[in-house]
Amino acid sequence: MKSLLLATLSLCFVVNVVALTPHVCHLVPCKIQPAGGAGLTTMLGTVQDGDNLRFITDQRAWNVDNPKTLEDHEGHYVRVRAHVYPNKDSIHITEVNLPTAAETRKDDIK
Repeated sequence: MKSLLLATLSLCFVVNVVALTPHVCHLVPCKIQPAGGAGLTTMLGTVQDGDNLRFITDQRAWNVDNPKTLEDHEGHYVRVRAHVYPNKDSIHITEVNLPTAAETRKDDIK
């Protein structure tokens, strides 16, 4: 009887740990995307100003379809939510935020 109770409590603990573990997909672009290739992804990177605005991550440089969303963020390290089009090397940004204190450039490399 004690072993059954212990097994039940252990199972409850494991389920709670798995459910409460943060998803690490926000650190790098998600590798799993819908068949259309335009899944909404959270990325961290730097906005590079020039002839055309680009979003630079540690993995690659992205052309931005809607550069107006990144106005006043040139040179800043930001977190964006974007639809990713890897075949065109472009992203369509839907949201721009400053990273939290826990989100640093070191975390972006992992």
